[in-house]
Amino acid sequence: MLTSIESSEAATPRHDWTRSEVEALFDLPLPELMFRAMAVHRAAFDPAEVQLSQLLSVKTGGCVEDCGYCSQSAHFDTGLKASRLMAAETVIADAARAKAHGAQRFCMGAAWRELKDRDLPELARMISGVKALGLETCATLGMLTPRQAAELKAAGLDFYNHNLDTAPEDYARVVSTRTYDDRLETLGHVRAAGMSVCCGGIVGMGESRAHRAGLLHALATLPVHPESLPINALVPIPGTPLGDSPPLDGLEFVRTVAVARILCPRSVVRLAAGREGMSRELQALCLMAGANSIFIGGKLLTTPLPGEDQDRALLADLGMRAMGAQPTGAEPLALSA
Repeated sequence: MLTSIESSEAATPRHDWTRSEVEALFDLPLPELMFRAMAVHRAAFDPAEVQLSQLLSVKTGGCVEDCGYCSQSAHFDTGLKASRLMAAETVIADAARAKAHGAQRFCMGAAWRELKDRDLPELARMISGVKALGLETCATLGMLTPRQAAELKAAGLDFYNHNLDTAPEDYARVVSTRTYDDRLETLGHVRAAGMSVCCGGIVGMGESRAHRAGLLHALATLPVHPESLPINALVPIPGTPLGDSPPLDGLEFVRTVAVARILCPRSVVRLAAGREGMSRELQALCLMAGANSIFIGGKLLTTPLPGEDQDRALLADLGMRAMGAQPTGAEPLALSA
């Protein structure tokens, strides 16, 4: 039975969280934090369901931004070869294969500072073709103008991803070529165009717990919570400024997921980058703490994922199933054999 606090957290999302309240959630004993997160999760979602997403890099490398975690920045020598924007037909074929392998959502990422108008027609064909397959569509293409956001919406784009990365006061340590306000401005254009927002961050970049609280506080106090909230664990890339960051403790990562679930009770919390380096037990704890989406396929943009066999076995062992699948008489995870 939910306490009045947990019932309120689940029923009426708050946008007036204080930073001290968020830090206090992080400081709770882990069993108490997990209990509250699980209660909130159950009030908004089926805790046995996980949305299966796949992310394709449709334009890799050569980005003029200097994001300190990113292998695709032209500022750093990471050995990654830059490529041009993929043809729409190739992307649509990849999306069809992803759907056949169980994906319910298909995300397209391009390594750009901002979207150029010249690329809009090909992107529109790409998005409309993926949407026609019956997949939920998401894209991350850098900063947008209001008109560009409207054109992406008209093409059939459901979600636009634009992460805040870290706390406002920690942002300049991670990125110097754009500002936090630049990020927020693009999110405003996405909202104004009628698209849903996919926005989260990265942990394990050498930030403090207070910075992790600051990131989640920034997300929880947006006028509308992100409908999609990815939490990435840094995959250190040699040659990047953050490539030597010490790994984040696994239980601290679980705390971050749990706090995100409590703060944004109706968001789909996505267990994103870094999962390949997590144990089965750590992934299970994250799913118990309120994460309800994973990325499947061979890689997430340029970083590896566990692979279909491991994902199928993990979710089957947990008794979990793809979002929307029947709870009885169906495979726990609808991935191809």
